[in-house]
Amino acid sequence: MSEPLFDDLLGLACFARVVEHRSITQAAQALGVSKSVVSARVARLEARVGEPLLIRTTRKLTVTDAGLGVYAHCARMLQEAGAATRGATDAGRGTLRINAPVSFAQMYLAGPMARFLTTHPDTHVELVLSDRLVDLVEERVDVAIRITRLRDSNLVARKLATTSLHVCAAPVYLKHRGTPERPEDLLHHDCLRYTHLRAEDEWRFYGPQGRIRVPVSGSLSTGNGTMLREAVAQGIGLAMLPRFMVDEDLRSGRLVTVLDDFAPRPVGIHAIHAAGRTPAPRLRALLDVLAAEFRSARWG
Repeated sequence: MSEPLFDDLLGLACFARVVEHRSITQAAQALGVSKSVVSARVARLEARVGEPLLIRTTRKLTVTDAGLGVYAHCARMLQEAGAATRGATDAGRGTLRINAPVSFAQMYLAGPMARFLTTHPDTHVELVLSDRLVDLVEERVDVAIRITRLRDSNLVARKLATTSLHVCAAPVYLKHRGTPERPEDLLHHDCLRYTHLRAEDEWRFYGPQGRIRVPVSGSLSTGNGTMLREAVAQGIGLAMLPRFMVDEDLRSGRLVTVLDDFAPRPVGIHAIHAAGRTPAPRLRALLDVLAAEFRSARWG
């Protein structure tokens, strides 16, 4: 398991899409390849890992625990795969340095990165995963994915999608602690916080009288969205989470939302780059791929 197992970028992208769609057929359609290609690539990945990543029946496709572990590290594996396959000939190739939030990249960027690299084989992508707000110029970032309400006028933004925000909880937590009916009720609840928010100790809502600010506190805070979601699912407390991260959990009943009548305003998912620079053709091509990927996203 210490050797670089994921040197096949397309295989990793195929597996990621199968997990996201819970369907080999739909994964093939999303990637624009045949079902046989997807099946073969996933089988090859399973052989290299040494254990099943998917359980297939005639009516259902289930991801194994090992498969969930692989999927959770897809974006990181793509980065390592690129590092493992670069050689001396890479020196003359174009490089794009991309920054993206960890959870969003793990869930949604493997497919578009694979499609971009397939059509731009002379471009190397360095995907830097971090939830902190990076300085694009200082850290030489060509494009960053940001999920926020943009305020910096020195950035050029291309909106990819919009996501709503929800206060989420596990049913077991609400059973034992009760369901908050108004934002002020959160003063008596365990509120888990995302440390990269500008004001993590205050949640903002909107009601008939306008904006409502509620100070919150709880037993856990973290700078990783996936960890925050899983802590909520374990019944530790409530958290404010974006729809793109919890969509499947809400559909399955693993999580539920509260205070929907006071929902915070949605936020945009943007691809941004520094102002005053004309994007290189390969950067414009990447932005087009990302825009096409999320054009039909419904996270409102």
